[in-house]
Amino acid sequence: MSFADRITRSPYPFDPDRGDDARALFPGLAHAMKELIAGTAGCSPYLADLLRHEAAWVGPASDDPEAAIAALLADIPNTKLTDLAVGLRQAKRRVALLTGLADLGGVWPLETVTQILTDFADAAVQATITQLVAAEVARGKLPAGGDPADAGGMVVLAMGKMGAGELNYSSDIDLICLFDETRFDPDDYHEVRSAFIRVTRKMTAILSDVREGGYVFRTDLRLRPDASVTPVCLSMEAAERYYESVGRTWERAAYIKARVCAGDQKAGARFLETLRPFVWRKHLDFAAIQDAHDMRLKIRDHKGLHGPLVLEGHNMKLGRGGIREIEFFTQTRQLIAGGRDASLRMRGTREGLAALAAADWIPQKAAKQLYDHYRFHREVEHRLQMINDAQTQTLPSDKDGFSRLAAFMGMTVPALHDTLRDRLEDVHTLIEGFFAPEEPDSSAKLPDWGQDVVARWHSYPALRTTRATQTFARITPEIMARLQEAAKPEEALAQFDGFLAGLPAGVQLFALFEANPQLTQLIVDICATAPALAQHLSRNAGVLDAVIGGAFFAEWPGKAALHAELTELLDKADDYEAQLLTARRWAKEWHFRIGVHFLRDLIDAAQCGAQYADLAEAVAAAVWPAVTAEFARKHGAMPGRGGAVIAMGSLGAGWLTATSDLDLIIIYDAQRVDSSDGRRPLATRTYFARLTQALITALSVQMAEGRLYEVDMRLRPSGRQGPVATSLASFQGYQENEAWTWEHLALTRARTVAGDPSLCADIETFRRSLLAAKADGPTVLTDVAAMRLRIAEQKAQAGGWAAKVGPGRMQDIELFAQTVALKCASEATNTTGQLKAGVVDGWLDAADEAALQAAFDLFWKLQAALRFLAGDDANFEKLSEGARRLILRETGSQDMDDVLARLNAAQAQAGSIITHYLERS
Repeated sequence: MSFADRITRSPYPFDPDRGDDARALFPGLAHAMKELIAGTAGCSPYLADLLRHEAAWVGPASDDPEAAIAALLADIPNTKLTDLAVGLRQAKRRVALLTGLADLGGVWPLETVTQILTDFADAAVQATITQLVAAEVARGKLPAGGDPADAGGMVVLAMGKMGAGELNYSSDIDLICLFDETRFDPDDYHEVRSAFIRVTRKMTAILSDVREGGYVFRTDLRLRPDASVTPVCLSMEAAERYYESVGRTWERAAYIKARVCAGDQKAGARFLETLRPFVWRKHLDFAAIQDAHDMRLKIRDHKGLHGPLVLEGHNMKLGRGGIREIEFFTQTRQLIAGGRDASLRMRGTREGLAALAAADWIPQKAAKQLYDHYRFHREVEHRLQMINDAQTQTLPSDKDGFSRLAAFMGMTVPALHDTLRDRLEDVHTLIEGFFAPEEPDSSAKLPDWGQDVVARWHSYPALRTTRATQTFARITPEIMARLQEAAKPEEALAQFDGFLAGLPAGVQLFALFEANPQLTQLIVDICATAPALAQHLSRNAGVLDAVIGGAFFAEWPGKAALHAELTELLDKADDYEAQLLTARRWAKEWHFRIGVHFLRDLIDAAQCGAQYADLAEAVAAAVWPAVTAEFARKHGAMPGRGGAVIAMGSLGAGWLTATSDLDLIIIYDAQRVDSSDGRRPLATRTYFARLTQALITALSVQMAEGRLYEVDMRLRPSGRQGPVATSLASFQGYQENEAWTWEHLALTRARTVAGDPSLCADIETFRRSLLAAKADGPTVLTDVAAMRLRIAEQKAQAGGWAAKVGPGRMQDIELFAQTVALKCASEATNTTGQLKAGVVDGWLDAADEAALQAAFDLFWKLQAALRFLAGDDANFEKLSEGARRLILRETGSQDMDDVLARLNAAQAQAGSIITHYLERS
C-alpha cells in the first residue's frame, strides 16, 4: 500500500502490538515523494510545501527517523547565537515534516509524536537561553563562572502540554522564567534581574517572531505570577512569596505539569520542591472541584461555548466533551488526593488517569475510555493544525472543510460525524456529573422540626463565607433527612449542631460531603451515637479523608504493618517537627478508623481494645527512633546499647480504650560508658533522663495536629521519686531487693516495645526470672488484700454503671489476674492469659476462672463503649438513644435494666471469688 493510500484510508495503519515494523514504512520515501505530495496537498497545503522544500533532507532521514531526530537535536547546541534564529526555524520545519509524515503514516503513535515535538522545544529553549546568557556574561552584565548549561542561574519551567511532554503539531509553549537570586550579591540584584529580563525577551523574539522560513514556537509567558504587573523573568524568592500568599487553584493545577526544561536544573528542582505544599495539600481537597468548575464556566462564557453540541465550528479543545474537559477532570482529581498519595503526581494525562485508576479514585474502565477519547481528540487536533500550520482546535464550519478533514483522518464524512458526536457526548457524560453540582431544589422544604437550631447555623465560623454557605445549602436537605431517620432525631440534631459549631472552617469539609454522600450518613451516625467522637471530628475534620481511601474498611493490618507504614512516613518527613506532625495526622486517622469500625459493628469491644493498643504500640515504636535521632544530632548517639521503651499497664496488657493514656518506663544500658560523644556531650544519666523527657514531649505535647498520647511514668522504680530513666543494673537491683509487691504485680504486664533487640531480650529474661523468684513470697496475698482495702478507701465506689472501680469490677479483676500471674510465675501479660495460667498451674479453679473472665469481658465491653461514646467524662444518664443501643449490642442485653442487673450479679460473684482466694493461707 502506498503512503498516499495509507494517509487517505486509515488513521491508525501502524499497530506495534501486531508486530509492525515502524521503520519498514520509511524506505523508498524519496521515490514516493510525488505521490505523497499529491496525497496530502488537498488536505494540507502546509505539509505539502514542507515536503517540496525539504525533500533533500527528509529522504535520507526517512531511512532511520529516530536517528535523524536525535542528530538534529544534538546539533542545536552547537549553533552560534548569530545563526540561532535561522537554524532553529529550519530545524522546526524538519521536525514538523518528519513527525507529520510519521503521524500520518501511522509510523509513530501520538505519544511519540508529542514527545518528539516537546524534546525539540526543550532543546530550542535551552540553546537560546544559554547563548543569550553567555552574551550577557561577555558584556559584563552577569558574573562569569559555573556550568554554561546552568544559564547563570536562570531557570525555565515548561508548563501545560510542554511540561507534560504533550505538545501538539502547532502548539504554543507556555513558559515561566525565573532566576536563582541566591547566586548573586544582593547589591547586584537589580542589574542581574534586568539582564535576565533581557534574555527572556530576546528568547521570546527568537522563538516567536515570524520571519523567512516561518517561526520556531509561539511563546506565552502569561502563566507567571501576576503576569499583568510582573516582569517576564522573576526571582525565585518573589515567585515563592506570591504562591504562598495569593496562589490560586488554577495555578496549583498548572504546576502539576510543571517541569524544568532549560537552565539550572538543580535550582529549578529546589524551587518546585518548595511549591510542593502549595500544589499538593495535606488533606483531601474536594473544594478544588468547584474551583475547576468555575474555571470551566468562565472559559465557556469567554469563548461563547455554551449550548448543545453542534459539530460545525465546535472547539475540540475547549468545547463540550473536549480535550480541556479531560485534562481538567484528571488534574482536579489529582489535586484532590495528590497531597496524600504521591503516586498521583503525574504530569501526563495518560499517566495521571492510569494512576487515578490504580488508586481506585476512578474506575479502570472510565480511565481507559477517557484516554481513548483524549487520544482521538488529539489526533483530530493534529489534523486540523497540519492543514495550514494554524493553532486551531475548531472543526470546519462547511461541508468542504469536513470532507478535507475526513479524508485526512481516513474516514468518510458520515463516519467522522458519528464518531465525533459519540466521543464528545461520552466525555461529557463521564465528566459533567463530577464537576457540576446539583443545585438544591428551591421548592423542597426543610422539615419543620429543629428550625430553632437550624436558624443559628449561619452565624457559625464554618459558614462565614459565601462559598461555604452555598455548598452547605446544597447538602443541608440530605443531612436533615438523615438526622430525621435517627432513633431520636432531636438528640442527633443537637450533637450535629455542636459538631458544626466547633468547626473552624467549612468549605473543604462541605465539599468533601458533597462529593462523597456516604459521609453524610457516617457523620449522622457519629452524632447520634458518639458525641465524644463528634467533638473530636469538629476539631480534626481532616481524619475524614481516610474514609475516602479504598483501605478504610479493609481488614486490620496488625501492629507490624502499622509500625512499618508510620516508619516509612517519618523517614520521608523533612525535619523533626514534620515527623511529629506526620505521626499525629497518621495516628488520628487510624484512631478514627477504629472508632468508625466499632460504631458500625465491624469489630467488637475486644477487637476495638486490641486495635487501639496495636496503634499505640506502633506509634511508640516508630517515634522512639525519630526522638533518639534528633537527640543524637545534638548530644551524640546513645551510650552503650541505648534505651528500651517498656509498655506497662493497659498498653502492656494489650487493651486500651479510646481515651487511654500510655504507661511507659525507660530502661537503658550504657555498658559503663560515662557520657555521650556529640558536639554537646552529656553525662550518661543526664543523657537518658533528658532523652526520656524528649520522648514524653514528642508523644504528649500539643501541636497544630494535636497530641499523640498522654504519658504516665509513675510505674517506674520508686514512682514519682525515682529518675525518669533507669539503668538496667539499677532496675535489676531495685526489683530484686527494694520493690514492693505492687511493683512486682506491675511487671506482670511489662512488655518491651522499642529499643536494641539484645537489651529488650535481656529485660524480658530478667522479668521472667524475677517473677519466678518472687512467686512464693509469703506476703503476696496479704499485700494484695491490703491494696484492695486502700483502693476502696481512696476511690469512691461508684457501683451501678461504673465498669472500672469497685470490688469485683474490672480493676479488681485485673489486680487479681496480676496476682495469679505472680503466684504462678506466668509469662502472660494480659488478663485472659494470666487467669488461664492460674488454672494450668492448679492455683485457680477452672469454674472460678470462667466466672472471672466472663465478668471481666462484661465490664470491659461497658468500659470500652463508655469511653468511646462519651470520653473520660461519661455520664450514663446523659447518653443518647444511639449510645444506649450500642451498649445493648455489645453486652448482648435486652434493655438497660438487664445490663445493670448483669453488672451487679457479675460484680458480686467476681468480688466473692477474689476475696476467697486472697483470704486463704
